[in-house]
Amino acid sequence: MAGSIFGSIFRVSTWGESHGRGVGVVIDGCPAGVELCEEDIQSYLDRRKPGQNKYATPRKEEDMVEILSGVFEGKTTGTPIAMIVYNRTQRSGDYREIAQFYRPGHADFTFDRKYGFRDYRGGGRSSGRETIARVAAGAVAAKVLQYLGVSVYAYTLSIGEIRCERGEIRLEECKENALYMPNKEKAKKAEEYLDSMMKEQNSVGGVIEGKVLGIPAGIGEPVFEKLDANLAKAIFSIGAVKGFEIGEGFSAAESIGSDNNDSFFYDEWGKIKKETNHAGGILGGISDGDEIIFRAGIKPTPSIGKRQHTVNKSGENIEVSIKGRHDPVIVPRAVVVVECMAAITILDMMLVGMTSTLEGIQRFYEKKLK
Repeated sequence: MAGSIFGSIFRVSTWGESHGRGVGVVIDGCPAGVELCEEDIQSYLDRRKPGQNKYATPRKEEDMVEILSGVFEGKTTGTPIAMIVYNRTQRSGDYREIAQFYRPGHADFTFDRKYGFRDYRGGGRSSGRETIARVAAGAVAAKVLQYLGVSVYAYTLSIGEIRCERGEIRLEECKENALYMPNKEKAKKAEEYLDSMMKEQNSVGGVIEGKVLGIPAGIGEPVFEKLDANLAKAIFSIGAVKGFEIGEGFSAAESIGSDNNDSFFYDEWGKIKKETNHAGGILGGISDGDEIIFRAGIKPTPSIGKRQHTVNKSGENIEVSIKGRHDPVIVPRAVVVVECMAAITILDMMLVGMTSTLEGIQRFYEKKLK
């Protein structure tokens, strides 16, 4: 299977299945000298682990990470960093029935057509549990970005049609509700809506908004390696994502040039700034020094108890009701996954950007040679 590696310099390779021994990641290209311990990784994994509230799958997993290599005496060594999270409470028997049919909204059918077989135990490699590896790698990337003065964060912008509008976002309230929404009043309404959907054995989608602060202008490439294109690829690689936009996104298509363009000005220190940020911090595929704003549309959880039409391998049209332990909404646990994939992308492109000019290379090696 190809396609499990992401990045050019900060390269991430994930492995494992949802009902195998565990899932993990190997990071190649992390610079030496970064202070790193398992607690740095665990704080991120705790944000996505299951069983934390009634809106997450009841599968109880500690999701404790072990660093197997690449760290010595509390600092990265510059060699590959290998990490593993063991699967402790997988119940493969819950999925035995689905081996004979294709679940609507899942990758069962396409996986079967591509490889000629599929791991029906929770989706195998297609499972959302693979995102543990992304989060572990993203935690490392975020730690490196701290040294560069760059921070990445994300939150639940909407659940169904219940959305936090501009002016309603209060980040300190994210941790005060189970949905990680930055507005407790909207979170309460979203929870009531979710409760009604759960009674109907149905599920809900939503939108995650992310921001990157402190990134300098000049990161990204002008053609195929655009910063926004690579962010889109990173976020779209998360299984539940069905839409992505930067800045004004699709609303820009309804705007006019004089409103959508961001006018430039010199601030009191003589630095070039923008009056607005409709572009979302990226122009021509390259960061413009403003905050990067992006959004990811997350589909409703496909595993639902409500009866649905599908087909089985005996050539019959059937109805199914999916059993097992599933999230009624993926969005809250996916917030940290989106955040981490953005961190991996930003760090990788910043490392690539170090070689953009001859002056930059000379400056680095002159310091080394002195």
